[in-house]
Amino acid sequence: MTEPSKVIHIRNVGHEISENDLLQLVQPFGVVTKLVMLRAKNQALLQMHDLSSSINVLQYYTNVQPSVRGRNVYIQFSSHQELTTADQNSQGRKGDQDSQPNRILLVTIHHMLYPITVEVLHQVFSPYGFVEKIVTFQKSAGFQSLIQYQSRQSAMQARSSLQGRNIYDGCCQLDIQFSNLSELQVNYNNERSRDFTNPSLPTEQRGRSSQHGYGDTGSLYALQSSGARVAFPQMGNTAAIAAAFGGGLPPGVTGTNDRCTILVTNLNPDKIDEDKLFNLFSVYGNIVRIKLLRNKPDHALVQMADGFQAELAVHFLKGALLFGNKLELNFSKYTNITPAPDTHEYAGSSLNRFNNNAAKNYKYCCSPTKMIHLSSLPQDITEDEILTHLEEHGTIMNTKLFEVNGKRQALVMFENEEQATEALVCKHASTIDRSTIRISFSQLQSI
Repeated sequence: MTEPSKVIHIRNVGHEISENDLLQLVQPFGVVTKLVMLRAKNQALLQMHDLSSSINVLQYYTNVQPSVRGRNVYIQFSSHQELTTADQNSQGRKGDQDSQPNRILLVTIHHMLYPITVEVLHQVFSPYGFVEKIVTFQKSAGFQSLIQYQSRQSAMQARSSLQGRNIYDGCCQLDIQFSNLSELQVNYNNERSRDFTNPSLPTEQRGRSSQHGYGDTGSLYALQSSGARVAFPQMGNTAAIAAAFGGGLPPGVTGTNDRCTILVTNLNPDKIDEDKLFNLFSVYGNIVRIKLLRNKPDHALVQMADGFQAELAVHFLKGALLFGNKLELNFSKYTNITPAPDTHEYAGSSLNRFNNNAAKNYKYCCSPTKMIHLSSLPQDITEDEILTHLEEHGTIMNTKLFEVNGKRQALVMFENEEQATEALVCKHASTIDRSTIRISFSQLQSI
């Protein structure tokens, strides 16, 4: 029997088990100081802060079968008394083949609930350096991609920054490893492969696979440094926007803005308030807080959840008419709004529209239109009741009441965009027969 050690040896660690999963398994017994994943062997070495902690782990799991993500794992003392830096580097060479940084990354995507294209991956990885080539393919490990940077330093920075993060909130988790390839060969520029240094490549011919030759990378895995619910709003929203708009950002939206707070001017101070601004700006992202500037009654600050959502709002709302005034929007010099008695907090509001299925919501982002879409309506509502609820805001040209998956919805067309915007600003989150209705702009031209 192996003598007690601070180092614990864990077997049957499948690729779906992350570093964070193992930490959660043993952290109730003490502090973990080091962890080495041996992916090729489906094993891990984990060092506790002291011997008594590791003994407590073994004593507990002698009577309780440890299970992670539905898989039984097996725990014993390691023959190592401590994990040294040399041990970790050695284990990395044997297990992960990851001791030599390379300009080519192997990316495995776990929990892939939304489609991932070359354009989405380019949006995610290009902030860290010039991406020369991307190849995607499907293996038994799941959806994978090889991403080649111009420099090794860019690849190292991307892996360090993105490892274990989610492309979308709660799914599409990045599992990143340095590849052992020296150069990617790309034959076609399409949705599965792209050579950004050679835009003249043809699109793929039917029946040919541009991923031929990359199948041997499927056994390489990296460490997942976080659980499935890690939020990464900057990356997540960029990729979600790109996917929702057919793989590219809307014209004029750069996807690189990092300023979250918007200065809104030329408001109508007699008719505007924080909740009405929330109703309008929440069409383009989640709102953190809003402040009306009391010394400048036609000015307001709106803090969005991240810079990409702020850029969408500025892009689509600049010049929009509201209560007879033409809105002016610019990014504020302030990175955020300081909480104060005269600021309204919305970060925890259930009315924020991008808390769930953000990718779906992005495709509805547009400039104000004549048509608004109403949802969460009472099941027995009539068109006359809808007209009565909205007609104070302008001339209604047409309405249509319908059902989607058994839920009542409606389209309402006003005479112009300003009237529709006023209706959305005033009546989103209002109540009809104890139902809180939701309103957004519709991109339909007619009913």
